[in-house]
Amino acid sequence: MSAGSYTLESSVSVSGISSGAYMANQFHVSHSGRVVGTGMFAGGPYYCAIGNALTATNACMKYPSSISMIPLKAYTETCASTGLIDPLSNLARGRVFIFSGTKDSVLVQGVAKKLEDYYAAYIPSGAIKTVYNIAAEHSMPTDSYGGACGSLNNEYLNNCNYNGAYEALNHIHGGLQKPSSSAGQSGQLILFDQSEFFNLAPAITYGMDTAGYVYVPTACSNGARCRLHIAFHGCLQGREKISDKFARFAGYNQVADLNNFIILYPQARTIATNPNGCWDW
Repeated sequence: MSAGSYTLESSVSVSGISSGAYMANQFHVSHSGRVVGTGMFAGGPYYCAIGNALTATNACMKYPSSISMIPLKAYTETCASTGLIDPLSNLARGRVFIFSGTKDSVLVQGVAKKLEDYYAAYIPSGAIKTVYNIAAEHSMPTDSYGGACGSLNNEYLNNCNYNGAYEALNHIHGGLQKPSSSAGQSGQLILFDQSEFFNLAPAITYGMDTAGYVYVPTACSNGARCRLHIAFHGCLQGREKISDKFARFAGYNQVADLNNFIILYPQARTIATNPNGCWDW
């Protein structure tokens, strides 16, 4: 299919950090007929909050022993049987990458392991890759940018000598070239209008920014057939808080340059009911 002057494959992959990891999981489960895989950094299982904000900020971040798989899977299966989401049989074709740092004080590892338990009900174990052995705080792990791996910072981008973006994409797609830690970015990071996708009310009504980012490698601009990957930022990582730093430094763009991916970075923003600009999970 075509998007402007770009030629895209019909399947997509997704990933995200924190609330963006929850969003990537939701997107994958809801659209599994088209999504070939997902990477989640510091996220938990589908429908974890069960529609309750207190559950979201407590059990779904700090208290994994309070998370039961039974209602989460039952809700998933009800949604699939009534056509609200794609058939669950599609999930068996997908590939899943889960990362959780040993020093994560915001979303503890046990919650990420509940995400693994959730996917294990639908996806063969060989298609699920987990990384639980890196001493990372709550962050997107990179091999060249950010704060100290084991410390929190207000960008939630940490230099852990580990290219999380590459590891996730390579597990999902396989056979990718790995960029060096010193690789630059030869494509274009473009600010695009998100408001055109909200016809009934302004984008802010939905907690969305008026603009988002898309990274387009030179080869994709020149007509190469490219794959689309959607990367969801975390809370406090949107454009209004840290400008383009997540889109520029999370590590995806260098992978895109070598492997012909277009990377879409949709942008949420703060509103009164969502003061941290998180994705709604």
